[in-house]
Amino acid sequence: MDFLENFATEPYSSSSIKSMAFIHDKKTGKANTLYLKPVQQDLLIYHDWLVQQNLNSEWLFPSTSRTERHITEKQFYKVMAHVGDLLGINYLGTHTMRKTGAYRVYTQSNYNIGLVMHLLNHSSEAMTLTYLGLDQASRETMLDQIDFG
Repeated sequence: MDFLENFATEPYSSSSIKSMAFIHDKKTGKANTLYLKPVQQDLLIYHDWLVQQNLNSEWLFPSTSRTERHITEKQFYKVMAHVGDLLGINYLGTHTMRKTGAYRVYTQSNYNIGLVMHLLNHSSEAMTLTYLGLDQASRETMLDQIDFG
């Protein structure tokens, strides 16, 4: 949840949204670039909501009770679990958006595993395939379902 600790100023420049933001992966220590163009409109709506709620903070995801702090991973998990309950999805967790987004990029980029590997900051394609649940056993299970005529 490295993005939780982003400063509010990171994606914004005056009255617009930057096309890139930069974070450091806590687990690996690697720098990572987030391409923001696909979510610029969402970030503008979110920014307007923060202003309407009078949540003036240096954090992109401020705590609503103590705006000098960002929300914690535990708080984010509770939000995601509540959204999952509202949608009738019992497996929605803190990692779900990352994994779902990665899988969508994989399928919509014509299975460009190198692109997904780079976005996830993984060190190998094999790691990314395993992360997506597309390791050898999963591929064999999927292939068993295909009618080759």
